[in-house]
Formats: sequence, structure tokens, C-alpha cells
Amino acid sequence: MSRERKPFTDVSGKANDVRRMSKAAEIAALLEKHRGERHAIVMQDYPDPDAISSAWAHKMIAARYAIESDIIYEGRISHQENLALVQLTDLDLVRYSEGDDLSQYKGTVFVDNQGTTSALTDRFEAAGVKPLLIVDHHERQDRIEAELTDIRKIGATATIYTQYIREGLLELNKSDIQHVRLATALMHGIRSETSGLIRGREEEMEAATFLTRFTDFSMLEDILSVKRSKQVMDVIRQALENREIRESYSISGVGFLRMEDRDSIPQAADFLLTEENIHTAIVYGIIIKGDREMVVGSMRTTKVTLNPDEFLKEALGATEAGRYYGGGRRGAGGFEIPIGFLAAIKDDELVRMKWRLYDELIKKKLLAKIGVQSPVIRSEPARSDTGSLPNHSLRVEEV
Repeated sequence: MSRERKPFTDVSGKANDVRRMSKAAEIAALLEKHRGERHAIVMQDYPDPDAISSAWAHKMIAARYAIESDIIYEGRISHQENLALVQLTDLDLVRYSEGDDLSQYKGTVFVDNQGTTSALTDRFEAAGVKPLLIVDHHERQDRIEAELTDIRKIGATATIYTQYIREGLLELNKSDIQHVRLATALMHGIRSETSGLIRGREEEMEAATFLTRFTDFSMLEDILSVKRSKQVMDVIRQALENREIRESYSISGVGFLRMEDRDSIPQAADFLLTEENIHTAIVYGIIIKGDREMVVGSMRTTKVTLNPDEFLKEALGATEAGRYYGGGRRGAGGFEIPIGFLAAIKDDELVRMKWRLYDELIKKKLLAKIGVQSPVIRSEPARSDTGSLPNHSLRVEEV
């Protein structure tokens, strides 16, 4: 059974919407070309509301072409709002487990990422599954090549998918509970990427206005009002205690964290940004994932002339293969640095030395990028409530 598709009309009446119309038409042609296949919609390892809502929108759009899609990620959903979003919308997500057969898919769709923030990228390459589509709003990464790409400098990937819907790739119905939930998720995705629409551009305002007709605001309020966990509050406390302020930058290392507490790092950065006279906050810690460890950090800024993508790439550099450790978009960025063989160290004293080493190196690189003098760092043990591994409170003195 096929539904009659809405023609690709110019919904806003603006001449500059021609490009968007043609992109929607290209995606329609791509999906028609792959009609009846099974696809994997790949999110970053730690999906956010923008990724989750956009992936869901793509799944609904693809279903109109008899394409069966699974929304897949490898890491973990731990942010309280993201958990609430998935639970309240009853969204079916697939978390990859070692040994899962990826060859069952005929193609991949990368949504809100370009393969650099997903461990599934290499896994799908090894399985011989080709990328079909990339839809993203971050700076271009050139990690993978797909049949079609739609990468724009825009506030949110959810904005792009809302435009697709407005242009006829999916017709929303207020009496369809799944459509209402999707609209609510997209609204949350746009809000989360634009600080509640404060940083939204014209495209976000238009998308939000459209989605308002279908959004369940009671559900949205439930998602936004979820309380922070004790673990998140502990990390925020640690970030406050360890923060160093230089030239209106607030930089803080929070020690070792469990993988399930990873989302506390961006929340701590958001919190540090609320301090008076601070325009940029950077928080980082070492995440423990089985036998692997990695330095994970988040950057938040209100400084309009500061590009987080350029800042982190220039400050932290890249691997020998040319893949940058960090990247970002307007107002926010993140980085991930594998620790490698040093992750095997279990001796308590050596673990303390390892944290001090990485903390000092990262701060030195960040301060060098800011253009201020590097501090002398002296380590003092601090009690940690986040697990058996030690955290450190660092006293920084001027040289």
C-alpha cells in the first residue's frame, strides 16, 4: 500500500528555498532507488536529542519507501533528558553488541554525525556496508563518502529534517500519536541544540513554528523537567572545585568517570558557563570503558567570535591518520583522546600520576591556544564519590 506523496512545493514562498526543495527531491530519489531495502541509521556513540529525533524522522520517511530501518548506536544513553525522551516516546533503538550481524543491512545513513563520533563507522566498513546518506549540521569532517550528503551550517539536524517534512517527505497528522511524538522529539532536538531557541536562526524559528501545531507540550515539559542524578551533581561539584579561570575561560578536569556518567561532562560545562564573567567553559575527564580509557571533554561558549570547531582542532591536533581529536559547532564542541596502552595501569599511585599527566597536558594545550601562561600544577588528593578510582583536586599557581 502506498500513500500519495505531497508534491514538493515551496512552503515558505522564499526564493532561497529552491536549494532545500532540490535536496528533498534528491533524498526522495535516493530512497526510491533503494526501495524495499533494509538500512541502518547510525547515530553517534552517545546520542543526543538532535540525533535521536532526526534518526526517528528519517526512519518514518524511509518507511514510505518500504525501507525497513534500525536506529543504531554503540555507546550509551545516559543523560536524564535523553532517557526520558526515549521512554516517553516509546522509541525503539538498537544498541550494538559485539558479534551483531551488520551485513544484514544494505546501506547506512549517518544522522547528526559524519562517522567520526561513532565506533560503528569502522564496523560497517569492515562488513562491506556502504554509506548512502549523511545529514548533519556540524563542520564537514570528510571521514566517509556517501551517495548523497546534506551538511549545512544550521542550528540543528532536526531543523533539516523538519524542513524535509515541510517539503513533503512526510505528512504529519495531529491524530496520529506517532506523529505527535515525533514532532515533540524534533522540537526538543532543536531546543537542545540552540539553548531553548535563544541561539536559533531563522530556520529554527520557522521549524519550531511548524512543529508547534503537532507538539505535545505536556510531554516536552516532562522531558525538560527530569531531575539530575546524584552522580551528575557530584561531577558538577568536582568541576566547580577544580576549575581554573583565565581570560574568561573556565577550565576543569574532573578525574576518572564511569562510562555511564559520561553525559555529566557536558552538563558540568553547561553549569560552569553560568558563572559571571565566563564566556567559555571546558570540562574533561577520563572515561573508563571496560579495558579502554579515553579523555573525553566538552566545550561550551557564548562568545560569538569563538568557533569551537577551530579552537579544539587547533588546540588538540589530530592523529597520525589525520583525524582530529576534537570538533564542534556554533556554541559547543567536544573531544575524545584515546589513552592506549596506559589504560592497563592499575596501580593506585600510577593511576594518580596518569591523571595528573593528562590533566596537565590538556590544560597546557588549552591555555596555549588561549594565549596565556601555562600554570604550575600541584596535585592534592581529593575524596571521590564516583567510584573506587581516585580523583584529584589540582591547585594551580602562577609561574
